[in-house]
Amino acid sequence: MMIIMKASSTPQEVERVVDKIKSLGLAVHLSQGVEATIIGAIGETHSIPTDQFEVMDGVEVVQRITQPYKLASRQFHPENSIFSIDGFTVGGDEIAVIAGPCSVESRSQILETAHAVKEAGASALRGGVFKPRTSPYAFQGLGEEGLELLAEAREATGLPIVVEIMSQVQLDLMVKYVDVLQVGARNMQNFNLLRAVGETRTPVLLKRGLSATIEELLMSAEYVLAGGNKQVVLCERGIRTFETATRNTTDINAIPVLKGLTHLPVILDPSHSTGHYDYVAAVARAAVAAGADGIIVEVHPDPAHAVSDGRQSLKPEKFAAMVKQIGQIAQIMDRRLASAHGSYSPQGWA
Repeated sequence: MMIIMKASSTPQEVERVVDKIKSLGLAVHLSQGVEATIIGAIGETHSIPTDQFEVMDGVEVVQRITQPYKLASRQFHPENSIFSIDGFTVGGDEIAVIAGPCSVESRSQILETAHAVKEAGASALRGGVFKPRTSPYAFQGLGEEGLELLAEAREATGLPIVVEIMSQVQLDLMVKYVDVLQVGARNMQNFNLLRAVGETRTPVLLKRGLSATIEELLMSAEYVLAGGNKQVVLCERGIRTFETATRNTTDINAIPVLKGLTHLPVILDPSHSTGHYDYVAAVARAAVAAGADGIIVEVHPDPAHAVSDGRQSLKPEKFAAMVKQIGQIAQIMDRRLASAHGSYSPQGWA
């Protein structure tokens, strides 16, 4: 239920509505904008008559939110959510470029990659340290050693780091090091993990599950938002279909659909959605043209010898060329690429 207050409502009137919501056993979500204050009553509201609030002083109108996802709904929060991640914003005019290797393998590898993607215009560095692999015998990541190497790379380049978390038992360790917690496709409906990251105030990058619907993705985001963590970025990373020509099928439709349904930022992963470096740049260009708020791309200095996902990783020079291309598309869209320390404008298309 959404209670929209009059422009002339007083703080005392707002407080009385909040107290009323709490007395009914519901959670409160308060959104105070420039033009209006919106109070969300979150919980089982179907049996509660709207006139309980309509008669209260300062209330303009009461509306029921029709979607099952309440806090993620654009109906509840009409404006885009925009928040800062260590120097750049996501969800606004800037387009985030998150890049780095699938796995942190060594100090030299992650530092070389971090410097290369920073030089090319990346706004954040990604790298896996706990790897959810299909085979239990495959490389599983360096763990805390990998986090320490990523922290060193951040210190050297200024890039915030994005790292996948696999279990809530890793949370205390992860929040000590990382700037953005990535919840991977296989954990999109790990509700215990979603609740745990929702209790933090560390930004969360939530990837769509392999066979998840858009509504299921938004319901997963709702778990994080309900915990009080409002900094959630949604990521389309390809879904499983009958097609075998690529690793997954890029659902480019998901970008405008999600942008219409939710206020949360939406990015796309062209590496996992295609599974082959030959297709990454084309899909990244399409993502920006479709209105994505960013991309997350795998980059490796020597993909042929990568311990994981080498086939879909770009070499640094290919990544730099791609960044220039999407920067040009961003300009057409009246947007710009972001960097960790302000807008990035490589010479030649600034």
